[in-house]
Amino acid sequence: MANNLYIASLEPASGKSVIALGVMELLSRRLDRVGYFRPVVPSTDPVDSRLALMDGRYELAGEPEERYAFTVDEVERLLAQGRTDELFKGVLEAYRALADKAPFVLCDGTDYTGVSTALEFEFNAKLANHLGAPVLAIVNGRSRTAHDVVEATHVARESLTAEGCTLLATVVNRVDPDDLDTIQEAADAVSHDDPIWVVPEVPTLSMPTVREVATGIGAKVLLGDTDAAMDRVASKITIAAMTLPHVLDRLVDGAIVLTPGDRADVLLGVIGSRMATTFPNVAAVVLTGGYQPEDSLVRLLDGFSSIPCPVLSVDDDTYGTATDVNAVPAVLRPRQTRKIATALDTFEAHVDIDVLANRIEVTRSTVVTPLMFEFDIIERARQDRRHIVLPESSDDRILRAAEILQRRGVATLTLLGNPKVVETRAATLGVDLTGIDVIDPATSPLRKVFADRYAELRAHKGATPDLAFEMLLDVSYFGTMMVLLGHADGMVSGAAHTTQHTVRPSLEVVRTKPGVAIVSSVFFMLLPDRVLVYGDCAINPNPDASQLADIAISSAETAAAFGVYPRIAMLSYSTGESGQGTDVKAVREATELVRQRRPDLQVEGPMQYDAAVDVGVGEKKLPGSQVAGNATVFIFPDLNTGNNTYKAVQRSAGAVAVGPVLQGLNKPVNDLSRGCTIPDIVNTVAITAIQAQQEAAAAARTQQEQGAGV
Repeated sequence: MANNLYIASLEPASGKSVIALGVMELLSRRLDRVGYFRPVVPSTDPVDSRLALMDGRYELAGEPEERYAFTVDEVERLLAQGRTDELFKGVLEAYRALADKAPFVLCDGTDYTGVSTALEFEFNAKLANHLGAPVLAIVNGRSRTAHDVVEATHVARESLTAEGCTLLATVVNRVDPDDLDTIQEAADAVSHDDPIWVVPEVPTLSMPTVREVATGIGAKVLLGDTDAAMDRVASKITIAAMTLPHVLDRLVDGAIVLTPGDRADVLLGVIGSRMATTFPNVAAVVLTGGYQPEDSLVRLLDGFSSIPCPVLSVDDDTYGTATDVNAVPAVLRPRQTRKIATALDTFEAHVDIDVLANRIEVTRSTVVTPLMFEFDIIERARQDRRHIVLPESSDDRILRAAEILQRRGVATLTLLGNPKVVETRAATLGVDLTGIDVIDPATSPLRKVFADRYAELRAHKGATPDLAFEMLLDVSYFGTMMVLLGHADGMVSGAAHTTQHTVRPSLEVVRTKPGVAIVSSVFFMLLPDRVLVYGDCAINPNPDASQLADIAISSAETAAAFGVYPRIAMLSYSTGESGQGTDVKAVREATELVRQRRPDLQVEGPMQYDAAVDVGVGEKKLPGSQVAGNATVFIFPDLNTGNNTYKAVQRSAGAVAVGPVLQGLNKPVNDLSRGCTIPDIVNTVAITAIQAQQEAAAAARTQQEQGAGV
């Protein structure tokens, strides 16, 4: 089963609480405990009504304060200060903390009550993507014709798709019951794979109770304060400014009667009407102007066995009170059993519960946003800390990144260099390296151990212990031997050294995994709205067809290991069968080799970049392709093309390029670009730590299999 769903209204007053309640009821019948999460709530004092409703009805995962991230005021302040990233990170952190405690989390989006309405749709779409949740879209069908509804649902689908969201279904809510069948037929006629359900307006659900009215207008309850009477729905306002006979003619069931507090005749007449079977049952009387009933009238009323409806009092005049009553919203609350039952009956009568449950089961968002990617790799690295060596302590970026990594508990770190020099430079930068070891290869007793082992491994190339002892002064060789001999789980270098300098020692002694013909690399390209994988942009100048196939398969496995669903585009200067030539032929052959070796992978090629990344272009050039327009893994035909493309995208599109991440080695060793930033270093160390976790897990599985005689 998928593990989350995001409910997003496309406009205000869509009745989203009814739909959220219906979905929660469905989930609670199938799961022991469900998480309910609101990214933004109007306030925490009083408690958000939707949170109170769900908490009062269901056994929810987590504590109440874990079920929301921010208040509307906090969101508006962060947006005004340009701290959007901090806002989204805060929501993601709060959501993940709750998700750890529940098999499924229903995310209930914002209600157009504070955040700028013009920005709110985009805000919810981005949140859904960052949380990796498919979207149940709610469209307001009130006062709309069938044509209007079709247009609104089309806009909803197109807008969400344009934002990269995965649409689960659409609910058109609050439709006029007389138009229900017509609108459902029109919706069915344009429905795609994702269904459209039409739910009618139920007047009582949009009407406040007497208690809500009393609270909303700040009224004092003088008489008739019983739970049943206060929880009755108030359907209409009747202003009693005429004589009593005319007032009685205008009474309707559920009316709130407003009258000046000195109109004893109206008060007695309305209460008397409630005791007669020949008149409608009003919901309450509100006395305005701050006037209280005379003592004699109070004694008379006290003599009744019971007061048939609440009598309220306010200081404001009748006109102002009428305005205030009209502004009181209807809110579903835990104790409103009738309204809750009505809401659930309406939802289940017009939404196919079995179809919805099945779609929740199978529909998953494949979107991986940069925020999700970075958050996930940091969290995964922290769960099982690995030991990473950073050889380039002379680079200030490495020292600053090391402090961040240490503070966040991403990995256990060792820096290579002269400890006094490193400490002095760190002090100058204001960097705290507490808890980080610094080893000087020149004086370390490990140098001799590493040199002897290196000489043994490279004897066939003429290496001697004395030569190896000198080579081990090189931090790249020293760090690589630390990884090889288990003194560290992985290495990250390249901020101050060339790729060749970083990778050569690994190719000499770490070598490739069994079954891997070639060491290659990928960059994780963190674009504003997605994460793409580029390979190979750093290692292999001119791979042949077989090597390209190996690179594609390795890149797909790396992508999947870090949460990016692999759809492989084998890139060339032509698409499909449109081009000829040696280079195109090699890409075509490589594509076929991938299909033969890994028939489970989605791969297409040869393909131009625009056809791989743009849905419209992809449909024109390769109609029906699962990869065209939706590629996530891009395999370049040669190093020249790949290296230039990744740098062009990095600089022109403002993408963060994480890598190059090396793939195919027996131990995790990763290169950095010499133009890398501090976040690049942090992310690459986290990736290296995860690779080390995976290596350890694979080794443990192998040991178990051998022990079991498999």
